[in-house]
Amino acid sequence: MSGGGDIAAPKQHGKGKKRKKTRRLGIRIDLTPLVDVAFLLLTFFMYTTSMSRPQTMEINLPPDPKVKVEIAESNLLTLRINEKGDVFWNVALDAPQRITVDRLPAFLKEQQAGNPKLVVLLKIDRMAKYNLMVNFIDELNLAGVQRFSLAPLLDQDKQLLARVPA
Repeated sequence: MSGGGDIAAPKQHGKGKKRKKTRRLGIRIDLTPLVDVAFLLLTFFMYTTSMSRPQTMEINLPPDPKVKVEIAESNLLTLRINEKGDVFWNVALDAPQRITVDRLPAFLKEQQAGNPKLVVLLKIDRMAKYNLMVNFIDELNLAGVQRFSLAPLLDQDKQLLARVPA
């Protein structure tokens, strides 16, 4: 071994000097934008729900079910709808005639324009689907018919419709 023999002494970790702990900084998340977004969504949903009001239809019922309402036969248009959705019409005591569903809106507008006192009696078979009745009530409203009445399709009506030529 040559020369001076300086051998480096091993380092002693942690015995002599104390190491300072670094202080952790607290992390804070700013929630202000989150609150802004929450209020923005809240106001959006409040405005959109107030603008889309449900559509309702006013139904006037007689105060007493035993009261008979008298209507002139010339003002009464009867629409009969069977279980299959076939539509038949007649005014007063005339024989029923078949009409197609796509022709019905124009026919109703024409009848309403010709007679402002028109009352439509809508007779629907009890075995028909419920949405069929709702669709026909919608057609009456779109045609501007304000006065109409609902009734079940009786056996007499079915016999009358059986005699209508195809």
